[in-house]
Amino acid sequence: MSNRDQYMPGPAAGAEVRKDGKKWTLILVRELRHPPEKVWKALTDPASLREWAPFDADRSLASVGPVKLSTVGTPTPQISASQVTRAQKPNLLEYRWGENDMRWQLEPLGDGTRLTLWHNIDSGFISMGAAGWHICLDVFDRLVAGDPIGRIVGGEAMKFGWPRLNTEYAKQFDI
Repeated sequence: MSNRDQYMPGPAAGAEVRKDGKKWTLILVRELRHPPEKVWKALTDPASLREWAPFDADRSLASVGPVKLSTVGTPTPQISASQVTRAQKPNLLEYRWGENDMRWQLEPLGDGTRLTLWHNIDSGFISMGAAGWHICLDVFDRLVAGDPIGRIVGGEAMKFGWPRLNTEYAKQFDI
């Protein structure tokens, strides 16, 4: 697991916020070196989600319908009865996670994929969300590359640069 010990996220980048009253949307864009089909599998497959996502899923997210998402890295697991509302392999995935709408768009980019995440977050938590997703997407990228370092969420993210990212995103978003 030495790769994990050496992991430290780069500077806050690739994120913007759309503000609409108290409901804000965090938009994160990543350019990945992997084709959309590989990225799609890591976004939807429960075993893959356990390697990088801030939640576990009780089934694949690749089809529309109810799903239970359980947060990890929290003192008590929060289980949300959620709903996959759109699943268009390998381009678009939309689901509700608790009170939040999540939308993942995958666009072919050369041999890779431009991945865009839209996540509705309460304005008080937006820089925290950006910092958390930044780390999750770094871990995601390594997983899809065949070099998994294991999920980094919750309190453990504190050891991996989360406080610095939270501060950097707060500055970028002017909050």
